[in-house]
Amino acid sequence: MVTEWNRKAADMLGYTKAETMGKELVENFIQPENRESVSEVLRKALSGEETANFELPLLSKFGERYTVLLNATTRRDAKGHAIGVVGVGQDITALNRVMAESKRVADDLTRLIETANAPIFGVDTIGRVTE
Repeated sequence: MVTEWNRKAADMLGYTKAETMGKELVENFIQPENRESVSEVLRKALSGEETANFELPLLSKFGERYTVLLNATTRRDAKGHAIGVVGVGQDITALNRVMAESKRVADDLTRLIETANAPIFGVDTIGRVTE
């Protein structure tokens, strides 16, 4: 159940704090194909096992998909009892898009070189063949 929802989460996902508080995070904001892995991260955090750098897929109110690099840790009361999970993340959606585009361009260039109907070679700054 959502117990905290800050301004950045509201801005990114389009849900106000009032719309999220008390709702099940996994059932309402996680794509069906990712619910099991996200539930596992939350279960681990509740049992005291932190998770770092988990790529959390989120779905906005408007159907946009986001990826947040999440660190999940146990939320404890004054007596040290587990009372929930605190998730702190960074939106890496744009970074993932840039990385995917870079890989696509590199793959295209590799295919071009491998299938070219002309001799292609590469040399370094002192004349050694490198490709």
